[in-house]
Amino acid sequence: MGGDSVSLGRPWVAGRGLWDSSSGTEPLQVPAGVKEDSFNVLDLAEYTKNRPWWRKVFAPSSGSSAEKYNVATQLVIGGVTGWCTGFVFQKVGKLAATAVGGGFFLLQIANHTGYIKVDWKLVERDVNKAKQQLKFHSSGNKMSPEVKSRVDEVIIFLKKNIILTGGFAGGFLLGMAS
Repeated sequence: MGGDSVSLGRPWVAGRGLWDSSSGTEPLQVPAGVKEDSFNVLDLAEYTKNRPWWRKVFAPSSGSSAEKYNVATQLVIGGVTGWCTGFVFQKVGKLAATAVGGGFFLLQIANHTGYIKVDWKLVERDVNKAKQQLKFHSSGNKMSPEVKSRVDEVIIFLKKNIILTGGFAGGFLLGMAS
């Protein structure tokens, strides 16, 4: 049994003998009628495979927020984080739209004044080719098992924390509007 650990409540098994976990030096007596080798072995590798990733990272006390916080706190946390995310998303979106639109505007001015010559037939052909490739790739819409697993974990998390999720969605929309 060397190196295997056994759950007996407060004591633990190290090597062949039982030791008290508080002192680490005093051997414990095996209960009468029970052989030392008859204890169940806890396979930690198998145990951790079946645990969600957030429990592995944040310990057992990191269940859903519904278990730890009241409804008002969950709404405030979700709303504030959602508003911040929406606000940043709005600013970055405006910047990206301005850059792309400005680039096309400058391209049109340069084309109209004669600085550059754009072969629009070639552009149209390349755009149509890209559309065909997108149609081909979107027809085989299959997710890999890793992606499907992560999506399932996110859906479970959102269902367990529906109040926090609702607060985040509302805050996100308010952040986008401000």
